[in-house]
Amino acid sequence: MNARADSLQERFERQLAAQRADPYPDLAVRRRRLSALEALVGDNLERVAQAVNADFGRRPERETRLLEGFPALSSIRHARRRVGRWMRPRRRFASRWLLPGRSMLLPQPLGVVGIVSPWNYPLLLTVSPLAAALAAGNRAMLKLSEVTPLTSAELAALFAKYFSEDEVTAVQGDAAAGAAFSSLPFGHLLFTGAGRIGREVMRAAAESLTPVTLELGGKSPVIVAPQYPLEHAAERVMLGKCMNAGQTCVAPDYLLVPRGSEAAALEALRAATDRLYPDMPFNKDYAHVVSERHFQRLGAMLDEARARGAEIVALSSSMSQPDAARRRFPPLAVVNPPEELKLMREEIFGPLLPVIGYERIEEAVAFVNARERPLALYLFDRDAARVGRVLRQTLSGGVTVNDVFLHVAEESLPFGGVGASGMGAYHGRAGFETFSKLRPVFLQSRWATTWMLNPPYGGRFDRLLRWMLRR
Repeated sequence: MNARADSLQERFERQLAAQRADPYPDLAVRRRRLSALEALVGDNLERVAQAVNADFGRRPERETRLLEGFPALSSIRHARRRVGRWMRPRRRFASRWLLPGRSMLLPQPLGVVGIVSPWNYPLLLTVSPLAAALAAGNRAMLKLSEVTPLTSAELAALFAKYFSEDEVTAVQGDAAAGAAFSSLPFGHLLFTGAGRIGREVMRAAAESLTPVTLELGGKSPVIVAPQYPLEHAAERVMLGKCMNAGQTCVAPDYLLVPRGSEAAALEALRAATDRLYPDMPFNKDYAHVVSERHFQRLGAMLDEARARGAEIVALSSSMSQPDAARRRFPPLAVVNPPEELKLMREEIFGPLLPVIGYERIEEAVAFVNARERPLALYLFDRDAARVGRVLRQTLSGGVTVNDVFLHVAEESLPFGGVGASGMGAYHGRAGFETFSKLRPVFLQSRWATTWMLNPPYGGRFDRLLRWMLRR
């Protein structure tokens, strides 16, 4: 259903009333909701994958099942198994001055949570934060992407089938609907998407002092250390760059290799691409760019690089030029590009790969640190001491060493950005806590002695205060 501002307000108030009637859902209710979410995904994954494929023009249904269905189900099952433990009050030690009183943290639902999901992984990036919100005992409103309308319509119908509207409701609509959605006074608002829109979402949420989690992406670097086998690094990099045709927030954005090894790196990258995606023009495992606008944006980056004389190398032996008719964009390397190019200043979000040489690992670290904080950093290195130095000297949302993406797949690790790549985190227990208020509670004892510090102040008070102030 396309959302109007009055319809959004109506839905929000209905959910808010339901939450006030049951402000602390018990374990059985939370598990029932998580089981309903699991059934929604598990029973309808093939239908959703077909809708995603239709929206993209081609996105392999196997890729959707692997990259969206599997992690979505994993996040739901992880939460359902552990939610009972997460819900428990957490004891904290009281200071000696407040004994025999007791301290604890009580996790409580925030109320109605808003989730704005993107087009690139429309199932996963709706379901994964929703699982955390439901585990925390909240109701949820979902704003689905207008860029993938068939998928959004399918998901909206499924949420209406598996949940009552006062538990979970999904809305569709354009940018105006998104702005109205972001203005609602949610208990918490999670947005996944571009940094430019994230700023607008945060500005809208600020009017009602709604806390936000922003997952914004950025230029995630890959550093290949000296002596690391280029063949292995190239395979993992190209897998990360070619899955969903690079339309992934944690996709490798640019590659830093020891100077002098650029030619060998390019050869290894091409060999890996040909092995993973043979016959690129007709390969059924390679996705198309989602829309004409996004295809043209990538084309403009490529044209600018060509106009500036940058060396462009095809990373597929069977396809060297984009196919505009089908929005099929092959992986292309841009070697040592000028830093002022748009592809070096903006997130690429596609299969263009700058390949840049460095003299010493410190130079590679400095190159990364001179830019905004990325959502992910990938380091290929078998020297443990050097790995430790790079980790300490850089800052990013998350890191995978000697592979790509895997820190995102681990439910026990929080997923989130830092600086320009976002704020806040979710996944697993971190997601439960994002959508909860860890409410501090102090339980006074009937044997409390705090009365001894009551006025009127006198000698007893002075003696106690001197004792309290001693080292």
